[in-house]
Amino acid sequence: MTMKIKIRGIMAAMVTPFTKGGENVDYDKLGPLGNRLLEQGAHGLFPCGTTSEGLLMTAEERKETLEEVIRTAPKKTPIIAHTGCLDYATTLELTRHARDMGATAASIVAPGYYAYDDAGLFQYYRSLARAVDGFPILLYNIPACARNALSPELVLRLAESEENIVGIKDSSGVMTGLTRLIGNAPDGFHVICGTDDYGFQAILAGCPALVSGLSNVVCEIYAAVYENIQKKNLKKAWQEQIRLERAARIFKYGQNLAAFKEGLRLRGFDAGYVRPPQRNLTAAEKRKLEKDMQELGVI
Repeated sequence: MTMKIKIRGIMAAMVTPFTKGGENVDYDKLGPLGNRLLEQGAHGLFPCGTTSEGLLMTAEERKETLEEVIRTAPKKTPIIAHTGCLDYATTLELTRHARDMGATAASIVAPGYYAYDDAGLFQYYRSLARAVDGFPILLYNIPACARNALSPELVLRLAESEENIVGIKDSSGVMTGLTRLIGNAPDGFHVICGTDDYGFQAILAGCPALVSGLSNVVCEIYAAVYENIQKKNLKKAWQEQIRLERAARIFKYGQNLAAFKEGLRLRGFDAGYVRPPQRNLTAAEKRKLEKDMQELGVI
């Protein structure tokens, strides 16, 4: 039995603006960025995750970032806080903070660095869910970054075990895994696609929502995919998905997050700097990005 919660549409995985050299979070830019994304068609916001450089931020910075995003977003905007860390104690601290601040839900990435088996991961998530009983939790599967994959079998066990584990953000890049989850998940369990290059296919397969890093720069393209599917205009939605997949290649799937910030700058929004060991783009990389974005028709 899953808790009743409704998350729909494009959840923009916001970048975090930093000051020069990545020294501090530029909190003043968070509200304008969030509102810009919502105006461009995002249905909600997803701060402090992978695209946000969340794992390069201190717990205090992540708390303050979430508070600023919640404070500046229009009331009733769905906001999913990413609260996952390498250790249990900080993850729980951030998850309780998200609950206390009124976030819609917390998304928790699999802990990384060490290899954990399904038994260990099951206990980890079950313990976290029970420590914030009544607050919605989304699992977050991104094995390319976290090392530890959340298998469909483990996800389904957790979904059946804990009422407040209400879904998963799946960024595995494996459509067959999504199929197994959607086909076997309990009623009301949200299978959310975190891979932009098959968003169209994921929505048609039954994903109610999508978390997108690309939406920082080309939110209106992804929104057009989603909205046209809702209107049953599949041909138009597919044409937009082709543009979205091309954008995913232009931005190299977020491998260097400075590309998203440069893309925003080229579209008229100053999203600040990245935090080391992320690096800024070279002059040649900036020129190529500008040319590719012109060809895509977004500048």
